[in-house]
Amino acid sequence: MRSMSLALWGGLLLSSSMTGRLDLLLQSTFHPLVAGSGLVLLIWGLQQLWSSWREPRQLRSPITWWLSSGVALLVLIVPPNPSFSELVANRPNQLADDSSLSFVSPPAQRSLTDWVRLMNSQPDPKLYDGDPVRISGFVLPQPGDRPQLARLLVRCCLADATPVGLPMRWPKGFKPRADTWLAVRGRMELEEHNGQIRTVVAVQHLNPIPRPKRPLEP
Repeated sequence: MRSMSLALWGGLLLSSSMTGRLDLLLQSTFHPLVAGSGLVLLIWGLQQLWSSWREPRQLRSPITWWLSSGVALLVLIVPPNPSFSELVANRPNQLADDSSLSFVSPPAQRSLTDWVRLMNSQPDPKLYDGDPVRISGFVLPQPGDRPQLARLLVRCCLADATPVGLPMRWPKGFKPRADTWLAVRGRMELEEHNGQIRTVVAVQHLNPIPRPKRPLEP
């Protein structure tokens, strides 16, 4: 049973690399490492299967190998579908000190993470008042405030994900649902929040979009 478990896990890692499943879990830089590990496990498992077929031996497999094989089969059958908003609910949303932009694009060409990094390095809200905005992201609920539009920044995988988002002023009557992916057009405006002036995105147009193939950003 050990050989079967090794082969299943190797096949799972290879399949995840080839079908894009890893894009939901791991930064693309590490995908070749996962694929290589899967290939090694698959070859090792198949080699042991071949040896056991040629020279059968009556060995009792520990239950852990059965459980391992069952988990591998389950993950193969049921693809991962993580809820980003639930994942980051208890995570800090502070960027690292090296998160500022080295090059500043025109306002309409900035991604959501570009805006967040720029505001992190130049926090004066008046600098951005009236700038056009074209961004996309997922809806992230905020306790005591309107939902933000957000992205996930990762250094390695979901385990170290950091949410970054922008305060939004949604159109009247629109109720954003958590984890919904939206493409938004609008402009930056100022508003008072908890006694301070902050920058918000006044949404003028929005469209639901599919979750990107690679939703995690470095």
